Amino acid sequence: MDLVSRLLDVIECDILPLTAQGVVAGNKVFGAALLHKADLSLVLAGTNAETDNPLFHGEINTLNQFYEIADRPATGDLLFLSTHEPCTLCMSAITWAGFDNYYYLFSHEDSRDSFAIPHDLRILKELFGLAPGGYRRTNAFWTAYGIGELAGAEPEPRRGDLHERIARIRRRYQELSQQYQESKPGNDIPLG
Repeated sequence: MDLVSRLLDVIECDILPLTAQGVVAGNKVFGAALLHKADLSLVLAGTNAETDNPLFHGEINTLNQFYEIADRPATGDLLFLSTHEPCTLCMSAITWAGFDNYYYLFSHEDSRDSFAIPHDLRILKELFGLAPGGYRRTNAFWTAYGIGELAGAEPEPRRGDLHERIARIRRRYQELSQQYQESKPGNDIPLG
């Protein structure tokens, strides 16, 4: 099974429907999923639940659900998929949970520029003095992979097909982002 296609399938078919429901409830557009490394089968998908708790980012909420599974697999056997490049809170949670990887579709810059949620980059700069992209994507704990970069490394015509899928997914996330932005004044999320 092709990794990039499978990651896009999970975003489109498993995370996006949950995120659409979450946005209706006033939550942001961030979601995550866990997949087995061996066969890329889905363990679980989750989405943002900040209206319940401002710490329940998509990744955190997904990890909370994961740790409720009685017979859960070891994190070393799993891929961590995030729709958006994780913020510092979520990067730390991924690290503390023992994942050696994460994959993301939309960058911090996308979160700021396309989805009007600039907090990831502001926190990196204000707390850590880091410019956009300034953290180490390969470090002693994990390696981060941008799905767009992986798709861009594929040969044609496959690269073009993957970019078309990414564009379709992006359009759906932008619709959900607009819906979230319109509902934002009514929610109680710090750093909304």
